[in-house]
Amino acid sequence: MKKTYNETPPRILRRQQLSLVLLVVCGVINYLDRATLAVANEYIRADLGLSLGQMGLLLSAFSWSYALCQLPVGALVDKVGPRWLLGGGLVVWSLAQAAGGFAATFGYFVLARIALGIGEAPQFPAAARVVSNWFPARARGTPTGIYNSASPLGVALAPLVLAPLIIATSWHWAFFITGAMGLVAAVVWVALYRDPVRADMTAEEKAYLEVEEISTAAPKAGFASWLALFRYRVTWGMMLGFFGSVYLNWVYLTWLPGYLRTERHMDLAYAGLAASVPFMCGFAGALIAGWASDRVARAAASPVTGRRNAVVVATLGMVVFTIPAALVDSNVVAVACISIVIFLANASSACAWSLATVAAPPSRVASLGALQNFGGFLGGALAPILTGYIAQTWSFVPALLAGAGIAFMGAMSYLFLVTKPIPE
Repeated sequence: MKKTYNETPPRILRRQQLSLVLLVVCGVINYLDRATLAVANEYIRADLGLSLGQMGLLLSAFSWSYALCQLPVGALVDKVGPRWLLGGGLVVWSLAQAAGGFAATFGYFVLARIALGIGEAPQFPAAARVVSNWFPARARGTPTGIYNSASPLGVALAPLVLAPLIIATSWHWAFFITGAMGLVAAVVWVALYRDPVRADMTAEEKAYLEVEEISTAAPKAGFASWLALFRYRVTWGMMLGFFGSVYLNWVYLTWLPGYLRTERHMDLAYAGLAASVPFMCGFAGALIAGWASDRVARAAASPVTGRRNAVVVATLGMVVFTIPAALVDSNVVAVACISIVIFLANASSACAWSLATVAAPPSRVASLGALQNFGGFLGGALAPILTGYIAQTWSFVPALLAGAGIAFMGAMSYLFLVTKPIPE
């Protein structure tokens, strides 16, 4: 039996820390860019003369291209590596974000958001590959939670940072500034990040990383092995399960500021603060879930079972707390329930991405993670559209309850379809 090391070799530890810092910074910018439209929702609707239904379509445009690009991008990350794929993605999405600031028509804005989705597609598959490259399988939950925490952190910072900027200048400058931040991050990422090189490792470093389980070179198998992932019910369970979780999460991610302003009649400053609190809770949820999933996985019958059960519990919790969030009269209670939902949504996401690192064949971690993300962001694409039209036709109450029902079906998909890892 191969010897493993519990203590991280110093050189590996430095690379782990640098990689996670870079992933968190890029992830925060990623979600600042996504959330800019949600924060500026009311101003853009007024400026361009958009209905709630049209805003729902605009909010979803990003998710359609992002979801479809998950299909090729996971395999590309596995083949080319995360350094250049994420670096190029940063450049594309930052230019698209800045282009959104010039939007004067609905059609132009939709095209800018589609380009944003294409550019942002490599972020999370690349992050999953980085974690599988630099961390052993027994310890991937914590780093996965750390890089996933960038999502709610970016969304939480968006109303705090962008709302005052929009009030002081205009909504256009929110897009220009966040786009410039991404271009700087692209240069830093490409300059500093490197994949591990097996030939340069000591015996201790190889043993710690369980190096025979990882491959940083292009895998010999190509399109056929990627296509073969669809033969396994694990793949479909992860796609359908993440669809439900991300759908409900994106109801809040895209509509929470507008919901608080429209349905609960909060002014912009108070709504901005109230919208940031749930996503600060989500930041904590991602961190805690990553740490906890490592411990649950070690005690479970198998790593897949442990990490899957964590996803199921967190997703069911989202369902339970969305119901009072939709029905109560008190704004304080509603925001508290929404905060718990976002905490659990980000816990679910962190556990789902760590599940991909143990359910996938070692050479297809980014591929399976991207397929799961493809399913999730089909849900993310539908959520703002259906929410906008349901709210326009009736109110936000049935829109939130519909999201809870879809998330419940997602939890059941994880529970009954994801049972064992896919073989290499």
